[in-house]
Amino acid sequence: MGNPQADIVHHLMASYREIGGINHFGSGDLPAKGTVAQWCEDLLQLLFPGFFAQGAISADQLEAVTASRVESLAGRLRMELQRVLRLDPKQETSEARVQSLVDEFLLQLPAVRQLLRSDVQAAFDGDPAARSFEEIILAYPGLEAIAIQRSAHLLHKAGVPLLPRMMTEWVHGRTGIDIHPGAEIGSHFFIDHGTGVVIGETCRIGSHVKLYQGVGLVAKSLAAGQALSGTKRHPTIEDHVTIYAGATIVGGDTVIGARSVIGANVFLMQSVAPDMVYALGDQEHRIRDRQSRSGKPAQKP
Repeated sequence: MGNPQADIVHHLMASYREIGGINHFGSGDLPAKGTVAQWCEDLLQLLFPGFFAQGAISADQLEAVTASRVESLAGRLRMELQRVLRLDPKQETSEARVQSLVDEFLLQLPAVRQLLRSDVQAAFDGDPAARSFEEIILAYPGLEAIAIQRSAHLLHKAGVPLLPRMMTEWVHGRTGIDIHPGAEIGSHFFIDHGTGVVIGETCRIGSHVKLYQGVGLVAKSLAAGQALSGTKRHPTIEDHVTIYAGATIVGGDTVIGARSVIGANVFLMQSVAPDMVYALGDQEHRIRDRQSRSGKPAQKP
């Protein structure tokens, strides 16, 4: 009687030899999902001291705790950068380059915190159900998603492969909010409810923008595949825009003008001028100028 387990191993080994592209051995370590997940959780503790850690932190402990967290994060980031940079033959992998990336990332965290403070304010101002900043930081998934995305965006801009995407996919799994690390997002950004929001790599979002659940800021048909890499494929959303639940806005040439409102479940492949309302009604699109109540004629999108 044969050995079924040995047969399975034999067939798998044959598969490994014959099928390329989905194997990785003999080429150095890859970043581990579990390690990246823990690193992101520790990063949240650094961005929001006293919120994501077990136990309270006193004011006189804060500097020592912060120093310890910075040292820990820097060491693990250095290790993960060494792994991911080796995956790209075009990347410089010297210790000096790695240390420079670590230092640059950590030095920008105060600026990230300034943006996150504006995001918390936007959530509080924009949601009458919010009772405190504490509630927003601890209970609003949109804030957690944007905190990791803003951090990952720093590494993306620095040309770091893979790791920024792993960071945003970690928070995607936790929140249901998928924001590519390449997306450029202004201050006072608020995602209400959040589940199902998708924001693509080349999306540009201004300040004071509010999205509801299920909003997609996506590319047109990607039949051209990799030929589109590096092109502007996702929409631009200007300042003070509100986009309601289930709306999908498509294409790199599509611009939603400042102060416009996009209604729920709209599918848009064309630009909308500033100060417009674009909504579904009576089974067809209605477009009207937000100033029309004062007697001004409606604008075209």
